[in-house]
Amino acid sequence: MDLKKIAAISGKPGLFKVVKPTRSGVIVESLDKKKRKVVVGATSRMSVLKEVSIYTTDQEGSVPLANVILKIYQDFNEDIQKLNSKASSADLMAFLKSIVPDYDEEKVYVSDVKKLISWYKLIVENTPETLEELANGTHEEEEKEAKADEKEETEKKES
Repeated sequence: MDLKKIAAISGKPGLFKVVKPTRSGVIVESLDKKKRKVVVGATSRMSVLKEVSIYTTDQEGSVPLANVILKIYQDFNEDIQKLNSKASSADLMAFLKSIVPDYDEEKVYVSDVKKLISWYKLIVENTPETLEELANGTHEEEEKEAKADEKEETEKKES
């Protein structure tokens, strides 16, 4: 599953799989064992993980969450139990520093790191194929194909 099909919804714990759009919002399914389906209205704040990033102090200004998740997967794949969102603030920020050395210390909070760890664990437990796709670069190929298809459609409309 691609990160553009996984979303976080403000005010609701956990992550959700985007099922399909409706006239009044989007149908989502929780990524836990319960698999609850909910309609999220247009007024709710929903963030697709593909569009989420972490602030950095380099020229780019941020690093995509996909890159951060991939780095965690590469560094901590076997040691997922070592990732603890209830660790001390200093330990959590040290963990983030090991993953994203140039994160912006003024804009990234401990709560963001806790959320990152809990999201990562949910992905590992419920959609491990997402991590395999990230590791194999499959998501990048799909993005290139989608952009090529978009460009082709635009050119057809213009002519």
